[in-house]
Amino acid sequence: MNSFFLVILIIFLYMSTWFVISLLKKRNDLADIAWGLGFILVSWVSLGINQLTNWRSLLVVVLVSVWGFRLAWHVYHRNKGKQEDYRYATWRKNWGNWFYIRSYFQVYLLQGFLLLLISSPILAIHLGQGVRFNILDFLGVLLWALGFCFEALGDYQLANFIKDQNNKGKIMQTGLWRFTRHPNYFGEVLQWWALWLISLNVSGSYWAIIGPLTITYLILKVSGIPLLENKMIENKDFLEYKRKTSIFFPWWPKS
Repeated sequence: MNSFFLVILIIFLYMSTWFVISLLKKRNDLADIAWGLGFILVSWVSLGINQLTNWRSLLVVVLVSVWGFRLAWHVYHRNKGKQEDYRYATWRKNWGNWFYIRSYFQVYLLQGFLLLLISSPILAIHLGQGVRFNILDFLGVLLWALGFCFEALGDYQLANFIKDQNNKGKIMQTGLWRFTRHPNYFGEVLQWWALWLISLNVSGSYWAIIGPLTITYLILKVSGIPLLENKMIENKDFLEYKRKTSIFFPWWPKS
């Protein structure tokens, strides 16, 4: 239990540090870079605190590190040389005199709390005693790899699409984006369910389902798909794309 509270303290200090950096850089979208890196920090810290050397804990740390570094690198390059992300820029304008306080609590500390919840499968694997390798581990790694491919390839395809000036004002409808309107979000959610599947091999880890449930709810109902689609609704081609393409789970487009 002491190790759990130490993880909480480290997350608090980590997000507070990023808040200070955001003040110096004058852009709150740094929180998006801190997101992926934060999971890497939690996974390595919890591994070190519990002095683990078993292969399952090491495997999960590697998987989370690969995912977190790729995401942080992608966000960094996506935002490099551009104005602050429209979501944060809008909050900066709307919050007025309360901007600094709300940024600290509503962006950074709230994100730290969500990071802790979503990390549940990682913490469960590091805190408990696991059984030998079995089918759940194999399926977990397989699903994680599939989710990673969807997220990474989806981001890559969209980035290349946006770079082409001929696509300005158009909706991405090829590659993975032909089968789901949000392949990158689908991939991210799938990876966390995969880690939860691996955590089932650890005794007393039932509570770890909080992680995948939280990220699924956030992406489907709060800060992921709803925000993005509310912005896309202004595009005249989006309604047709929305009619024929699955919102989340990949599927063949309607005729």
